[in-house]
Amino acid sequence: MLTFEERVTYQSAIEEVYWRHRIWPKENSSPKPSLDAVISRAQLEKKVVDYLRKSQALEHYSQLPITSEQLQAEMDRMAKHTKQPEVLRELFEALENDPFIIAECLARPALVERLLTNWYGHDQAIHSELKEPLKSWLAKAENQICTPITAPTAFYTLPTIGAGGCIDDTWTATGGSPPDARDSHTAVWTGNEMIVWGGFSDTGVLNSGGRYNPSTDSWTTTSRANAPAARAHHTAVWTGIEMIIWGGENQNAVPLNSGAKYNPGTDSWTATSTLAAPEARTLHSAIWTGSEMIVWGGVGAIYYDSGSRYDPNTNTWTPISTTNAPDGRSNHTAVWSGSEMIVWGGLYFDGMFFHYFDTGGRYNSSTNSWTPTSTANDPDARYSHTAVWTGSEMIIWGGLSDTGDFNTGGRYNPGSNSWTATSNINAPVARAVHKAVWTGSEMIIWGGQDLLFNQLNTGGRYSPHTDSWTATSTTNAPSARAAHTAVWTGSEMIVWGGFGGGNDLNTGGRYCAQSGPTPTPTPTPTATATPTATATPTATPTPTPCTGRCTPTPRPRPTPAPRPTP
Repeated sequence: MLTFEERVTYQSAIEEVYWRHRIWPKENSSPKPSLDAVISRAQLEKKVVDYLRKSQALEHYSQLPITSEQLQAEMDRMAKHTKQPEVLRELFEALENDPFIIAECLARPALVERLLTNWYGHDQAIHSELKEPLKSWLAKAENQICTPITAPTAFYTLPTIGAGGCIDDTWTATGGSPPDARDSHTAVWTGNEMIVWGGFSDTGVLNSGGRYNPSTDSWTTTSRANAPAARAHHTAVWTGIEMIIWGGENQNAVPLNSGAKYNPGTDSWTATSTLAAPEARTLHSAIWTGSEMIVWGGVGAIYYDSGSRYDPNTNTWTPISTTNAPDGRSNHTAVWSGSEMIVWGGLYFDGMFFHYFDTGGRYNSSTNSWTPTSTANDPDARYSHTAVWTGSEMIIWGGLSDTGDFNTGGRYNPGSNSWTATSNINAPVARAVHKAVWTGSEMIIWGGQDLLFNQLNTGGRYSPHTDSWTATSTTNAPSARAAHTAVWTGSEMIVWGGFGGGNDLNTGGRYCAQSGPTPTPTPTPTATATPTATATPTATPTPTPCTGRCTPTPRPRPTPAPRPTP
């Protein structure tokens, strides 16, 4: 039997592997701190307590303790379905390649999370008679050191981890027990996990989320303790240590000016300051500069041409200049170039008519100044399009306007302040409310809906080097959807959630694209350093239009692309 102290030691070894692979890109001037600077001993103990109390909850309420056969099957499943075999091998090595330790410290936490989620979510007895007692039991035991559980005695076999990798232009379903179905949520990639949070569901707006780990092909529920109020159409950025969510709208379509920082290492939330925060808004944009989150635009009491910079280290907001800023708008896009935030497109409603933009601006945070983007040869005005940053250009594609939906786009070069149209030969069919990721050499777009609100499960890969399109495979692709999320892992695009077929979805898929580079794990120093929440820019989920779930606010807001009401 493993002692509690031994479990904490092995938990530290697991976290060390994950921290080594956590994104800390080269553009970040601050050194990546060591693990003990970001996760304390108490927080490691809490992680162990968490999976032990969940094991006890399963045994207490189901009268069926976890068996050795179940733990062996979970290890085998991880080894068979992993999409990051190199990370899983490191995890096994960190646990001394001992199948008993792996079963107890890696397989058990994943297994009890899935069993509890499935049982809690699908067993009607839980919904009626045991749901509240179980919730109360878990809450009461949350901060208590559990009585050591009796580990099942058996001869475990160390499973063989496959070659892994993936085959170009193929889809694989995401496994595990995902969070509740939703759309218009956010997602970020940490280097180890995709974190999804918030959004609309068939029962209302959510303040819950989940973390998907492709190395173990499993989901972990994000804590709700101190989590922000439920919302959708908010934004999220990844800092290198934390996910920051902000803004959006609540169940009654009332815009919000609150947010929070989520640390996946400690599974904890910290509220962002509301002192000097931007006015409440939704359908805005947010980008990460490497040291600050910049929020801009959106709609609330008005369509805003204003924004603010949030420093997570000092928990303070600083308004940005509105001199020469683009006109107020929502449903636009924003990218970070390494020195400037570039916003483009979008719309506003004047009370009678919708107005669509083919304009934008570049915000320089060093000088706190705006420069308009050229309109010569720029794409047609549109909203609910996507944008990615390639390292030298911003590529926008798709979207809607009063003339219809688009399968066209453009490449904007801030160095020359010029536009170049993207080819539409073999381009995907016109759409909006889709998603796009940048692989390092290609832009991949997928999903969305057409002008008749038909959701799509098609996509395309665009190479700016050859100005050409290649269709993405539809074999084993996820079901058609819009208002979903997508992240790039370094070898795969993971899509999840969204709205399709008249319902919200809690399914997803991993699309392999071998043209993109795989990030190199960041070395971690051995000396303890002060954690600095800084990282290089990550793609910001594009705000999706207010849909059929939204109700009017005091100021009329666009409902340009409603999906069918469930």
